[in-house]
Amino acid sequence: MSFTNGLITAPWLFLGGAIYLLALGFALRNTPWRVFLDNKTLQHMLGGATVLLVVLWSMRAGISPGLGIHFLGVTMMTLIFGWDLAILSGTVALLSMGIIGRESWDSLFLSGVCSILFPVAITCFVHRFVDKKLSKNFFVFLFLCGFFGAGLSSAGAGLLASSVLVLDGVYSLEKVFLEYLRYLPLIMFPEGLMNGIILTGMLVFHPDWVRGFDAKAYIDDQ
Repeated sequence: MSFTNGLITAPWLFLGGAIYLLALGFALRNTPWRVFLDNKTLQHMLGGATVLLVVLWSMRAGISPGLGIHFLGVTMMTLIFGWDLAILSGTVALLSMGIIGRESWDSLFLSGVCSILFPVAITCFVHRFVDKKLSKNFFVFLFLCGFFGAGLSSAGAGLLASSVLVLDGVYSLEKVFLEYLRYLPLIMFPEGLMNGIILTGMLVFHPDWVRGFDAKAYIDDQ
């Protein structure tokens, strides 16, 4: 979802900006910069993934302003690169959306909270639950963290953005439901499928490149 210029009132914009900048600061502090700067493969992978996000986010559909639909791709970014690099990559993609006119500059950070921070948080929660509570099984990780986690993240992002629009009085709950919420299940499946397919390819050919995957625990010890 994206919010067009003047759609959201100032208090929500300030709140979104404060939350996003705080999270961005934590991401910048937590990023393993020495490893990143010394690893050319990681740099190229992150750069390519960021370009993919820009392409995915530029293709969107919707009827009313703020009720647009597009792929997120945040789950696979979080599992492959970690939450910190996923936020940094998402920020670059978000700024690119502002430059090409797909996002409004005044609501850029609020859009980031809904389409980046919240999906990253949901993905991390699902990943932590699977890692701590369930057996170390390759397919459990793939389907729950990849496929299911991506679908859940997409739904969470949509619900959060919809809640902002309703609570701010932009649209009625009925309008949001008719134009967006009732289509969420249809959005969740392709989102989960896309993220799951990309993650599957990474886990099959280069499991050591997936930061959120412990190959020793999930493969070697089985």
